[in-house]
Amino acid sequence: METTHRVHVGDARDLPLADDSVALVVTSPPYPMIEMWDDVFAALDPEIGDALEANDGDRAHDRMLSVLDDAWAEVARVLEPGGIAVVNVGDATRTLDRFRVYDNHARITTAFEALGFDPLPGVLWRKPANSAAKFMGSGMVPPNAYVTLEREHLLVFRNGERREFDPGAQRRYEAAYFWEERNRWFSDVWDDLNGERQTLSDPDLRERSGAFPLELPYRLVNMYSVYGDTVLDPFWGTGTTSLAAAVAGRSSAGVEHDPALASAFDDRIEDAPALSRDLAAERLAAHREYVRGSGDDFEYDAEHYETPVRTSQERRIRFYEVAAVEETDGGWQLTHDPFEG
Repeated sequence: METTHRVHVGDARDLPLADDSVALVVTSPPYPMIEMWDDVFAALDPEIGDALEANDGDRAHDRMLSVLDDAWAEVARVLEPGGIAVVNVGDATRTLDRFRVYDNHARITTAFEALGFDPLPGVLWRKPANSAAKFMGSGMVPPNAYVTLEREHLLVFRNGERREFDPGAQRRYEAAYFWEERNRWFSDVWDDLNGERQTLSDPDLRERSGAFPLELPYRLVNMYSVYGDTVLDPFWGTGTTSLAAAVAGRSSAGVEHDPALASAFDDRIEDAPALSRDLAAERLAAHREYVRGSGDDFEYDAEHYETPVRTSQERRIRFYEVAAVEETDGGWQLTHDPFEG
């Protein structure tokens, strides 16, 4: 199996992709009203900078969301019918004239609905708190303290009706997940994600990109796509979504406005062979541990690995490891071999 991976330096509001050319979008845009993204938004729309200087939070928030709306319209164009879009976004708290919360997740959901997407049940990603101080505002006395935001949203949208596959489609059933993975992954609260598996050569890049941990897009890629699909991240950052797609046996495309961030992927993609083997081995080992600890009799056996499975849909599950990484004029081409386990 071969996959291709391309990153374009450009603007998420003008994707260099054909209509209906991707099966899954996994992205985390700049969060409106989070200060680290002010300059990015102001460069795209000078009125945002004017509103912030005037302490007009409502107007700044509306203009920031309008910038993202143009990107979501492009997502609607390139996402195939039945394709899934997952948007990781957090709400923001900020004082401009007065303190308030800015509801990014609700406004983005409204934007996708206006484009004809169907919202699906999403996930609350509970992130580790950065500080032992759990309060904002007046501390230990009522009534002027504020709840600390320790979660972000994974908003899930489908572009029309469900995707259709030929009965028994091999690539779909090989891409199955284990029964216990399904129960954990499709929970509406995630609090079990690990941190980054690797560091970037430039420590400033992760901070500038706001990168999420690899396990987040890796999980989503396995949940909402099949082998050979193309996964898009229009706010690419340092390419964590593309790396997740690569080790999961999917092709990828990304758009990033900062050339320095885009170039960081040159080193990251070289880790794909070892990373793909590690992830496959971990998933298989975790499943075998689950089988040993369940105390149940399993009716089915996996065809490619020496382990029982709980359902018939898991029988053909198969992992792939990256065997070779080749840089091309347009990006990277990866060869994937079956993981023997």
